[in-house]
Formats: sequence, C-alpha cells, structure tokens
Amino acid sequence: MKRYFNFSAGVLALCILCSVSLQAQNNDPVIGKVIKMGKTDNRTMDHLDILSNRFGGRLVGSDAYENASDWVEYMFRQWGLEVWRQEVDAMPVGFNRGPWFGRMLGGSGATLHFATPSYTAGTKGVQRGHVVKEPKTRAEFERMKGTLKGAWVLIGGENSGWPIDYSAEGDSLRAKMIAENVKIEQENREIREYNRNLKNNPPKTKKGQPAPEPKKLKEMKYTPALFYREMVDAGILGIIQSSSVPIRALYDRKNCMKMTWETLPTIPDIKLNEDQYKEISQMVDRREYFQLEFDIRNHFKMGPVKFHNIIGVMKGTEYPDEYVLCGGHLDAFDVATGGVDCGVGVAPAMESARMLALSGAKPKRTLLFCVWAAEEFGLWGSKHFVESKCVDLNKIANYFNRDGGPLVPLGITVPPAMYDDYVKVCAPINGVNPDFPFVVKKNEGQPGPVPKTAGGSDHAYFVMNGCPAISLTLGDPKGYNFNYGEIWHTERDLYNKSIPEYMDHTSVVQAIIMYGLGNLPALPSRQGLYKEYVTGQENLVK
Repeated sequence: MKRYFNFSAGVLALCILCSVSLQAQNNDPVIGKVIKMGKTDNRTMDHLDILSNRFGGRLVGSDAYENASDWVEYMFRQWGLEVWRQEVDAMPVGFNRGPWFGRMLGGSGATLHFATPSYTAGTKGVQRGHVVKEPKTRAEFERMKGTLKGAWVLIGGENSGWPIDYSAEGDSLRAKMIAENVKIEQENREIREYNRNLKNNPPKTKKGQPAPEPKKLKEMKYTPALFYREMVDAGILGIIQSSSVPIRALYDRKNCMKMTWETLPTIPDIKLNEDQYKEISQMVDRREYFQLEFDIRNHFKMGPVKFHNIIGVMKGTEYPDEYVLCGGHLDAFDVATGGVDCGVGVAPAMESARMLALSGAKPKRTLLFCVWAAEEFGLWGSKHFVESKCVDLNKIANYFNRDGGPLVPLGITVPPAMYDDYVKVCAPINGVNPDFPFVVKKNEGQPGPVPKTAGGSDHAYFVMNGCPAISLTLGDPKGYNFNYGEIWHTERDLYNKSIPEYMDHTSVVQAIIMYGLGNLPALPSRQGLYKEYVTGQENLVK
C-alpha cells in the first residue's frame, strides 16, 4: 500500500530531530560512545565476514549452523551479555555440503554450472555417464529402458529451487498420472484412427451442411520426472533440470523431517544453467556421443541434530520484564553463504549489542538481541519464541526485524500514539551521518485488524499475536542498485553483495533506538496499532 508523505510535517519532524540530537548525545554518554564507536570502530562487516566466509551457508542441521550458533553465543558472553540458548527442535538427520564439480566429456568440453537442493543426494565419488531424455509415456519407457542404466537423465520443467519429490506420496501421484496416460493414449489412438478415416473417406454431406471436423487429441498428463521410480530402479545416475541464472537451490521440504538413516535420497537432483541444458538437449536430439561427469559432495550425518535460538540479553535495571527486541535469522541456504539473507539481520544485531555493551549501557528495560533458528524452514525459531510465551508479549515495546536488502534505515512510520516517543528516541540518529537523514512519520491511516498471516519473515508471529513489530524504512540513497531477487535463495547470496556503509549505519541506528526505547518512562502506547487496540484495552495476546 502506498503512503503519501506530508512534506511540511516531515521537514518539521526532521528539524525537531536535528535540533535536539546534539543535546541528547551530550546528556547521555552511552549514546555518544555508541556514535563514536560506530564511526571509528564499527565491527558489523567483521561479524558478517565470519558468518559468511568462515562458517558459510548455515543450513539448519549442518555443522556450519551449529558452529555459528556457538560463535554467536560466545561473542555475546564476551561482551558481557547473558545468553538464552533456546532449543527449538531437531532435524532427524543432518546435512553438510561439500564442493561440487561437473564437466562435459566430448562436445564443447564445458565446465558445468549447476547446483543441487539441500538434503538431496550427492554422487558416489566422481561419476560419468551418457545422457538421455526422460520418457514421458509407458511406451517410451519400454523402448528406452535399456539405455537408462548409467545415464544422466534430462527432465522437463523449470527449476524453482525445490527437488523432485521421491517420497511414497510422490511415487503414488506419478503412478496415478501414468495410469491416466495409458487411458489417454488408447483414446488418442482411437481419435487418430477416426481422423485418418475422415480424411481418407470423407462422408457425403447435404448441400449447406458443414463437413465433420477432426477430433482434437487429448493432452497427456505430465510432471517432471514422471517415471522417476522406474528410472531409479533402472539404474540412472541422476536427473538434470534446466535452471535460470542465478541458480536457486532450496531444500527437500517434503522429506527432510521424515528422513531416517535408512531412507536417505539416493540420486542427485541437478539444477543446470539453462544455456548449458539447452546445448546438451540439442546434442541428445542429434544423437551425438558425449558424457557428463559430476562430483557432488552432499553429505548426511546421523541425527537427531538439535537447533537453537541464540538470544543475547541485556537485562533491564528497573523494568526487567519489559522488552525491546531486534534480530534476524541465523540459518541460510548453503548453495551460497548467507551474506545478505540473513547476514543483514544478524551482523547488525550483534554489533548493536557489542556497541551498547562496551558503551556501558544500563537500560531500564531488557534488550534482547535475537538470532533466530530455521526461518527458512518455516519461521520455526521465532514461532517457538512467541508461542512458548517465554516473555510477556504485552510488555514488548517493539520487535525490529531485519531480513531484506543490505539497505540503510531512513526513518520509521508509527501510529500517532507512539509518535512523540519515537521522535524523542530517534533524535540522536541525525547526529551520526548527514548522508542518511532519519525521519519519524505518523501513520495517519486507519489501523487494520491483527493479521492472520503476516508474510515470510520472523516478524510474522509477533504481529499475528498483536505485538508491535514496526520495521525501519530502508532505502538506497547512494544508488548502489541492489537487487534482492538476484540473491534471494540463490548462489549469489554472498558477502560481497552487502553494502558496508549501509550495514555499519544500521547497527548504530538500531543501537540508538533500542537503547532509547529501553529508557522511556513507560512502554509506548499500542493505541491505534491494530483495530482491536482502543483506549483502555491496549493489550492483546492470543
């Protein structure tokens, strides 16, 4: 929904912020120290470097995730924070990704550009074989079944990031489709015979009567890898599907929570650069002889593998059971290194915690720096936190979720009842960097109801339970041309896709707002946050 900015009101708010920012810094040495540290000793990108380049893709159930969890906890404790290590769940088996390689033997001899979804099979060492196209009918399967052994099989469809479902349910759905196709094939044979007779022996018609039209063939049912189970039983090496670039690779969501050591996937599910797929497909059509060679080191480990939220706690001195939260999710798909999704949330949360801790902050209410588990698997970590009611949701000032581009905060829009509090809290921000002026705006629209669904990030279960999770307004004022679609769950979600000056500034802004809300005389009013909130009835927890 578009919001229209009242220029005069915005300028007035900006002037108010600027006029009191210096006074606010002078009155509170913590704010002054945070700003100085943010300018001269900002470690945000150091944290991101360790997350992305030492640990890498932090898939839930992987060693990288466990190692990153331990490191975040260690750092919080090093800075003097308490830590909640909150167990969320466990994966029945774990998964670690090693290197992957592929090349064409013969033809152009190209090095292959591909990826595989997480929790799918690797190769048995280096494997090479010829290439065939998948059968789409029973007759095609019978005609080519002898060529399937030791073959890489090109399947149809376009990669969406998910693997082919090899479960019993998936087999059942494909078997039903194959059975339907047998009937359709018989009907189409009858239609072809009818059309031949119509063409060869057209019936005589009375003058002015239209001639009978040929019948249309019925469309065959299809899903990629329609004969998956039969091909596996015939001894194929793996399946290959076309993928746009950058390649997106997710995880086996249908099977990963049901896997056992005895039921692991057995053949690779390869998502190949669409240009190379097209070239190989044409070579197969021309019946050229060549082979493909792959070495895919997808490794499983015995489970269960527990995973945790890691929450740094700066306990309040006067209102320890009231809270201000910020955070992002620690898990990241391992086809890349999670440099953006969600390094943009975790690294600033850690640096905000560090700067406040080393600046001697003693906020009145408790600050929580939340590093969530398993967001990519369904918001499991934040959902567990909210639904376990480990804190009173009615006593949360706000949860600041960061899970998008590595952009810079330029303001915040709040209900009118919160406006004065946020103007006061945010005043020091405009003393940090004149390139990034910060404006507090009022949301003048009518509040909507507490949402029943709230999108795919860790704010969702907070707002679905009536809790404030108002995000900072982000922008790209220096024109770095960041494209979120380029990195979202793709091979390009890397450290070098981040924007250092925006990330550094985010940590300072977040620390100032967290600390300011933590020191307000009272929690900001929730009046007008949602339709259900009215004067005298501002608490709402399901």
